[in-house]
Amino acid sequence: MTEILVQVGTEEQVPPGGRVVEHPAWPVLKDAVERIRPWQSKDGSIDFEAEGAPDRGDADRAVRRVVDAVEALAPLLPHDAAYHKALVADLRRWADDGFKVPDFLDSLLAFQPAANRRDGLQHLVVFPMYTQNGNPNRNLEALVLRMVWPDWLAELERTRYDNPLFCGITFEDFTSGYDTNSAVLFPETIAVREAPERFSWGGIFCDREAARFRRVTEAAVGILGLELPDDVREMVADQDRCQQAFVLWDMVHDRTHSHGDLPFDPFMIKQRQPFWMYGLEELRCDLTAFREAVKLEADGVPQGRDVQYAVLFDRMFRFPVTGERVRNYDGLGGQLLFAYLHKHDVVRWTDNKLFIDWQRAPQVTNELCAEIEKLYREGIDRPKLVHWFAGYELVSTYLAPHPGSKWAKGPDALDLSQPPRKLVDDVLPDEFPLSMFYEALSKKLKNVIASTKGIVAEGAERVAA
Repeated sequence: MTEILVQVGTEEQVPPGGRVVEHPAWPVLKDAVERIRPWQSKDGSIDFEAEGAPDRGDADRAVRRVVDAVEALAPLLPHDAAYHKALVADLRRWADDGFKVPDFLDSLLAFQPAANRRDGLQHLVVFPMYTQNGNPNRNLEALVLRMVWPDWLAELERTRYDNPLFCGITFEDFTSGYDTNSAVLFPETIAVREAPERFSWGGIFCDREAARFRRVTEAAVGILGLELPDDVREMVADQDRCQQAFVLWDMVHDRTHSHGDLPFDPFMIKQRQPFWMYGLEELRCDLTAFREAVKLEADGVPQGRDVQYAVLFDRMFRFPVTGERVRNYDGLGGQLLFAYLHKHDVVRWTDNKLFIDWQRAPQVTNELCAEIEKLYREGIDRPKLVHWFAGYELVSTYLAPHPGSKWAKGPDALDLSQPPRKLVDDVLPDEFPLSMFYEALSKKLKNVIASTKGIVAEGAERVAA
């Protein structure tokens, strides 16, 4: 196998710019990674004493195949030369050190996709990592992706929504960790000896988001009998148009985590808080993207109107009924948006049909965004626990808490002698259960949502290992 890879790895046979997934080394690389993955423990190491473990020689040979394949493919991607050199060194060191917990910090630091956001640019990425909303273990993964950075998006980032770390990306092909619900590539998921002082990029797969959105929206619209305006119907039928909406939505959402009146560290993953606080933060970022989309539409940016529909439909149709009901903060945000619009008469569920007041939807959606922003601004002057109760009050104004909730009974029901982080234990796994409307919708959409696992854009090529 090594000899074959050396032959196809000459500069004459692999000119820069060819498709990685069409090169004979790609299926070799993918197959070798898939061979390694089942051998790994949760932390990414290989325990050769465990039942079903490989011989050390088999593991060495598999990593050597990965290294040879990376070196054969690297000439296609001269912009990633430093990364691929560091990657090969990290792979070899992992094998030489006995396949202990992997440390790919050097190659992570060398991978800098945000420094060259050229539309259509390919990247070959190999890391031991978990995949958010996918595989929780730090398995070796390999994927080929392309950058999404059209001129109109680059101009908006330069002039209105500065976000130098954001990378819009699409799949070319991937190993098993991405045959899941994961639609992100984040550096913090990668196995390293120590976290860098700051991360320098973050990628979101707008093609998977768009394909998932289209499938679920089409099903929900049919189930609910919703009449769509012509332009909305045309958008949902158009994968490229939806991808453009999602990459813009993602860029604005991502930067919003560190913009505005923030009473907390924007990287909330580092804190232990009740899950409704995470739900409010994610919804705030989405509604900020919605508000900016209204402005962009007024300024003649065609993607602005599409972002508004994407936010409304994904938040109202997919988010509330996706995933488990255990601290499902994205689901909570979707429930809250629907309930707010319903109580302000923007959406109506009458005669088993859903009606949307398309004219009032932007104004009322922006009013919810303003309520959350007011909560945040006032939270700067509040103690943490008081702020959590204020967030609970906002949510429970529109969503009914679980009848057995201690938090719903107020501070007197909690042991306030404990630190706030301990009181999080008193939050029920499903503190705000689904309404009867969403219980019914969940049953009708569950198979559609399950079918979006590992989805790629319709017509996109997947290469068999």
